[in-house]
Amino acid sequence: MDQHDGRTASTPSAATSPGATEPDRLDPWQRSELPVEQRVADLLARMSLTEKLAQLVGVWVSASDGAQGVAPHQHEETEQPPDWPAVIGSGLGQLTRTFGTTPVEPVTGARQLAAAQREIVSSNRFGIPAMAHEECLAGFAAWQATIYPVPLAWGATFDPELVERMSTAIGTDLRALGVHQGLAPVLDVVRDARWGRVEETIGEDPYLVGTIGAAYVHGLESAGAVATLKHFAGYSASRAGRNLAPVSMGPREFADVILPPFEMALRHGGARSVMHSYSEIDGVPVAADAELLTGLLRERLGFTGVVVADYFGIAFLQRLHGTAADEGEAAEQALTAGVDVELPTVRCYGEPLAERVRSGLVPESLVDRALRRVLRQKCELGLLDPDWSPLPPVLAAAPDPDAEVIIDLDPPANRALARRLAEESVVLLSNPQGILPLAEPGRLAVVGPLADDAHAMLGCYSFPAHIGVSYPELPLGVAIPTVLDALRAESGAREVRTAPGCSVADADRSRIAAAVESARTAEVAVVVVGDHSGLFGRGTSGEGCDATDLALPGVQEELLAAVVDTGVPTVAVVISGRPYALGSVIDRLAAAVQLFLPGEEGASALAGVLTGRINPSGRLPVSLPVGAHGQPSTYLTPPLGIRSKVSSADPTPLFPFGHGLSYTSFRHSELRILGVDPQTPVSSDVSDPPAASAEPEDPVSIPTDGTVEISLLVANTGERAGVEVVQLYLRDPVAQVTRPVRQLVGFARVALASGAQRTVRFRLHADRTSFTGRVGRRIVEPGRIDVHVGASSEDLRLTGSFTIAGEPREVGADRVLDTPVELGDPNPPAEG
Repeated sequence: MDQHDGRTASTPSAATSPGATEPDRLDPWQRSELPVEQRVADLLARMSLTEKLAQLVGVWVSASDGAQGVAPHQHEETEQPPDWPAVIGSGLGQLTRTFGTTPVEPVTGARQLAAAQREIVSSNRFGIPAMAHEECLAGFAAWQATIYPVPLAWGATFDPELVERMSTAIGTDLRALGVHQGLAPVLDVVRDARWGRVEETIGEDPYLVGTIGAAYVHGLESAGAVATLKHFAGYSASRAGRNLAPVSMGPREFADVILPPFEMALRHGGARSVMHSYSEIDGVPVAADAELLTGLLRERLGFTGVVVADYFGIAFLQRLHGTAADEGEAAEQALTAGVDVELPTVRCYGEPLAERVRSGLVPESLVDRALRRVLRQKCELGLLDPDWSPLPPVLAAAPDPDAEVIIDLDPPANRALARRLAEESVVLLSNPQGILPLAEPGRLAVVGPLADDAHAMLGCYSFPAHIGVSYPELPLGVAIPTVLDALRAESGAREVRTAPGCSVADADRSRIAAAVESARTAEVAVVVVGDHSGLFGRGTSGEGCDATDLALPGVQEELLAAVVDTGVPTVAVVISGRPYALGSVIDRLAAAVQLFLPGEEGASALAGVLTGRINPSGRLPVSLPVGAHGQPSTYLTPPLGIRSKVSSADPTPLFPFGHGLSYTSFRHSELRILGVDPQTPVSSDVSDPPAASAEPEDPVSIPTDGTVEISLLVANTGERAGVEVVQLYLRDPVAQVTRPVRQLVGFARVALASGAQRTVRFRLHADRTSFTGRVGRRIVEPGRIDVHVGASSEDLRLTGSFTIAGEPREVGADRVLDTPVELGDPNPPAEG
């Protein structure tokens, strides 16, 4: 009899625990040659209610150890400490952040995880191990692991292939140490840059977010780690950019802006997990929204994986949202909606949920529904196999248990990837005087609060910013040069003077004069300003660090203006987690450069751009505003959302989405738009430039399920090699609902030597013009579609159009989501 619910449960013999290898002594659930569904059904039928619920929860063993919380209400919601033997006695679904809660040497952490798994396996009668999960937004969030640029910097690269290489490396490190699941990527589309978590997003355009996000997912999953999409959905659209604030959004904006990145990451990336959002949408908390988590996510989008709770998100139905009277009711609401696993630790899905099941308030079939998904995933990961070992690969490979093991989580290959990402993410905003790249200055001033600060490079989900701040006596764990270090090493300056001038956030102006004096005698001044990323008010950017306006924090703008007033040519370098207004000083700067929290190699990347070793190729994934108090907006807006005669408020950005300069110049020419058979591959003659031709008098016409090929020629007309980011935008000028003035539907990074040219061909399916119509269904509507190709959402150099003919066609979740692109060979080819 089950000691908790009085129900009879079949108890397998000791020989059926993992490690038994004789096929005739294995139960069906242990036999790896059988179909997954058969194995899961067999195991589920053998489990008691208590054992079932144990698989639906995580445990955060050391959540109370750190002085500073890393999740909302962390210390109120966690036991101190949890009763470990009692927790694991019936099994365990998840182990929460064994590496990412306190600083632990990688080898020690791997051994601790292996020891915990041995205890879990030996304590439950089926011998089922737990899944282990970690944060991996800016790299594996473990001490001494590589710190990559934040997702907003990924967006600035416009390089999904490189992002996939990074996530493959992250996933490989996770799996090598015994971690099964990574809580990334964040696919929230920026709607208000005051939101603290902008740094965790990829940008303000759903196609950019979806393309980069799907690439990240594909890399993590290809390494064998389960990717977790965050935060489903609408989280980034909170009122006034406040964390966890209610979301006011209509179903059309939700469907056309918020949802597509998740669709792309599920279909093209293959994500096996989704994390619900903390938000409420129109009064319904997402964690309790069955229409969203079951009707949309599973029934319409076809997701078959596991939905996990954002940390304490189920308990928040009672504590923060007020839709549940107690923890049991919160559990009922979440389980019914479709949340399968409670993270980070057991609270609602333990005894409170068990009581409601026993009393008949919650059908046990709902528990079985969630459990089936959890066991399926464990089965796919090999955790139900009889030969499963608690030793992670890095320990299993050791010749004997006592052998010395060295684990390097920041090897040269990882650092090279981090450096490449950082280099591609640097955005040259302005260079009106041509001061960049710097000639070797005799005297260089490098001033500002972030000039000599390694933390300037870090996002809030990097280990030093996330956890390390609670352990100031410990080193960062990886080498992180500062901007001052990098420029001293690379600028060639005879003398480099420095002074902070001010701090990042406070109002102390007493040190500005010293910074101005350092700059006054220099030939060039580099002023480094921006953010300190942290959590819940401990930073100026990061989770829970929301802003009331988009002015540079503290008195940094005053410092920048004071240096400019010296008359010394001034280069502003902004290292931040969100876009900031530079409108008051931008016209007086010699140059301006933007980095988005670029990780451990960020300073080297910046120095390379400033000195000219690197030709910048980064493009803005978010618009930069003119004024700090301007209305929050993105480029993705209908006509009445841009400057017009009906309002005195001008939302025009200082620098638009997609903007970024180069040290060379590019010409776009010879736009052609052709109707093609969608079954025909992209032409094999992409190395041949298209014949010069004007846009035909009658635009190409395609059916509502047709395809057009949009091609152009890109030439490097400057004196050095560089990369152009070609951006394809569409506009639907007449539609049954208002449509964006323009919307990104494709892009390509085009590397060209000086004097070389390449053909770029986009294949655009009519589905890519679809939108949510008046009756709430997504349609492809007949009519003219305007085509714009250029170097940003405002720098549009080629225009054309095509028409869609026929009756409106309804499309669903199986529609075409991407725009394939092919590049011709460079002509002439690059030397070497």
